[in-house]
Amino acid sequence: MTSIKIDEILGSRRVSNYWWATVLLVGSISFFSIGIYTYLRMNLIESLSYNNIMFLPQGAIMTFYGIAGIILSLFLWYTIIFNVGSGYNKFDNQNGVVTVFRLGFPGKNRILKLDYNIKEIYSIKVYIQDGLSPKREIYMKTKDSREIPLTKVGEPISLSELEKQAKDIAKFLNVKIEGMN
Repeated sequence: MTSIKIDEILGSRRVSNYWWATVLLVGSISFFSIGIYTYLRMNLIESLSYNNIMFLPQGAIMTFYGIAGIILSLFLWYTIIFNVGSGYNKFDNQNGVVTVFRLGFPGKNRILKLDYNIKEIYSIKVYIQDGLSPKREIYMKTKDSREIPLTKVGEPISLSELEKQAKDIAKFLNVKIEGMN
């Protein structure tokens, strides 16, 4: 049996984030352009006429939504470029340490690295919430009742995969599992 187990955590560089950042940027630039062209009373494309759109209120609102969308899209691209949320969970039985490592936004606190003694770990907790925004997460619960998330943020993983991951971690650390019936 190996004495080190490493689980990679996918951050912001997911296909869905690339998709939404691109769609939002293109749509926002379109809204912004139409708003500006209604103010200037110019046609962006000859086959399209903006003469029936007045700058106040429609053009001004389109310009505002365009600016807001561009800012939101740039924020999404910023998180993708810096891969916010990525990292790993390292379980080291040889040294008796569990390391949780994540990347954040650039700055003084960009790197989050937490080390826990394996002897402090009480259990592995599985949290499942179904409904409109389902959550399926694995937590490492310490003896002083802290719960450290171990799964990635994003689309919920399948129940079988969640169960397998939780069992693997609990078996590797030799602790019990909570929340699975």
